[in-house]
Amino acid sequence: MSTLLAFALIPLSGFATDVYIPSLPSMAADLRLSDIQVQLTLSLFLISYGVAQLFVGSLLDAFGRYRINIVSLIVFALASVIVANTGNIYLIYAMRIIHGITVGAIVVSKRAYFVDVYSGAQLKNYLSMFSIIWATAPIVAPFAGGYLQTYFGWQANFYFLTGFALLILVLELVFSGETIKQKMAFNLKTISAIYTGMIKTSSFTLGIIMLGLSYSMVMIYNMTGPFIIEQQLGLTPIVAGYSSLILGGAVMLGGIFGKATINQPFNKKLFLNLGLQALFGILMLGSTGFVSNLYSMICFAFVIHATSGYTFNSFFTYCLSRFPTNAGIAGGLTGGINYVIVSFLSYTIIALVPAKNETNLSYSYLILIALSLLVMWVISRIPVKRN
Repeated sequence: MSTLLAFALIPLSGFATDVYIPSLPSMAADLRLSDIQVQLTLSLFLISYGVAQLFVGSLLDAFGRYRINIVSLIVFALASVIVANTGNIYLIYAMRIIHGITVGAIVVSKRAYFVDVYSGAQLKNYLSMFSIIWATAPIVAPFAGGYLQTYFGWQANFYFLTGFALLILVLELVFSGETIKQKMAFNLKTISAIYTGMIKTSSFTLGIIMLGLSYSMVMIYNMTGPFIIEQQLGLTPIVAGYSSLILGGAVMLGGIFGKATINQPFNKKLFLNLGLQALFGILMLGSTGFVSNLYSMICFAFVIHATSGYTFNSFFTYCLSRFPTNAGIAGGLTGGINYVIVSFLSYTIIALVPAKNETNLSYSYLILIALSLLVMWVISRIPVKRN
């Protein structure tokens, strides 16, 4: 049961962002804010979520997983209630930062759980399932959020997050417990040396950069898709939710293919995947001169998101299994640097190339694809044995 609960919490970061994606235009109108001000609630969550993971891993390795996880669930639920009951955007910003910190602690503790409990081929199998399980959030959350927005308003999304956190909290108290076998002494010099050694491992660090680039493609759509669908195309939040559901399914499909090809030559399969992604990015841009509607946008984005999910699954499995003796720190660095990259990169790209239509969205994708190919080429030059 504790393993099922651990899997249930892996998608929490996705739920915390994706459930209110269909509500972004309504939040902007209701709070009398610009699009970019509301989009900042996503970026602040991603930044705090990423930064928290950079440090929480050492705390989890030193003080254990269980108590930190329990406290984080309680604080996350309280912050969700506050967001649902305020119209002050600055208070919402503050609560979203708290969301990021607490979700960072929760997710890293659950990643470390698997390394604590499992080993060998079984551990590798579970780690390769992470991105597939995580992809349930982009499927379920915006689908539910579209209906919650239509019938109850944007606040209902945050009550949903409250209920989810409290339900898991009760189950954790009943079925879970501490799993760390040997706690690491909380020595700043030792911890700093471990962090430095990991970051200096170029294949590990570049792998995290690839994670950030692949997930930025998903996040750019999440931050802009509802505005294109609801404002430019004049469709409903429910349609925006269904569209996000389809693209969430694409990410999961890519993760499934990643898991199925886990033993294939690493560099070769990634270059083939990125080549397909580049092809459809170019076709998407070229097609906008002939056809540009919801169906064309979602069809091209589906392939791009599926290949993004493939890249994410491949590098996530590699990075998390790279340092099994310091699972908390490795998981924290992987998730932390990834989300810091995603937050700054996605926000910068939509500020420079506002995805107000399919053409600009395709430009955003192509920028990230080009960067991915460059980083992948650098990785291929590193003489490191891969799975």
